[in-house]
Amino acid sequence: MDSSNNIKQTVKEKYSEIAIGTQQGCCGPTSFCCSSSGLINFSMIGDEYNNVDGHVADADLGLGCGLPTEYAGIKKGDTVVDLGSGAGNDVFIARSIVGNEGKVIGIDMTEAMIEKANRNNKKLGFKNVEFRLGDIEEIPITDNAADVVVSNCVLNLVPDKVKAFSEIYRILKPGAHFCISDVVIQGELNEELKKSAELYAGCVAGALQQTEYLKIISDAGFSNIEIKKSKIIELPEDLLSLYLSGKGVEEYKNNLKGIFSITVVGTNNNIERN
Repeated sequence: MDSSNNIKQTVKEKYSEIAIGTQQGCCGPTSFCCSSSGLINFSMIGDEYNNVDGHVADADLGLGCGLPTEYAGIKKGDTVVDLGSGAGNDVFIARSIVGNEGKVIGIDMTEAMIEKANRNNKKLGFKNVEFRLGDIEEIPITDNAADVVVSNCVLNLVPDKVKAFSEIYRILKPGAHFCISDVVIQGELNEELKKSAELYAGCVAGALQQTEYLKIISDAGFSNIEIKKSKIIELPEDLLSLYLSGKGVEEYKNNLKGIFSITVVGTNNNIERN
């Protein structure tokens, strides 16, 4: 994974395959991680959406690592932006909360996902839901537009996380907030795993240290930063053995304190912005 462009291209290719149904996601309650050796089924990091209001089965591709809408404090009439909106699952859940009075905008950089999301929305007939093709490092939203920003297991896929959180800060109204579910690590991740394109697209290899992740959020200007939920992710040995030798698996166990799915919130408190 040598450059931002290579990372983005890898992610786009993997998620395009998922959108058109030729590959399954690497995140979710019961997931499959893609590899040159085929698909390995294992329980990973997602939370169940089945009983959540607004859940649309056709829009749930099993790509999340949490339920950001659960802690997002979305209110009726809000404008909500979902970053990395995929087929629209969290967008439709947010729409069930904001009602007809609000608006929900989904942003995704994968054309196939935008097309799938628009097909899902056409079936539902929502007039206040919109999907835009765009990059999280350059979000196609005007300044001070959103009451709430949500994202589900996507920021770890973005090469420049500093720019991404700067953009989130920019599009939020003063006093508004975000709620993001993402993957972070504590300890050291093997270099072989960091370089894996499959595990990058599968939400693991792009993860930052938790302390570094929270510092980026703070440095972007956010306050009231709080982890609402944390859940450990267990990578099975049959998956690790695809990328590591026996010694490498042992080093992984000794050096890594844990891979975690976290749901974190933060507030833009710059009330002086125009």
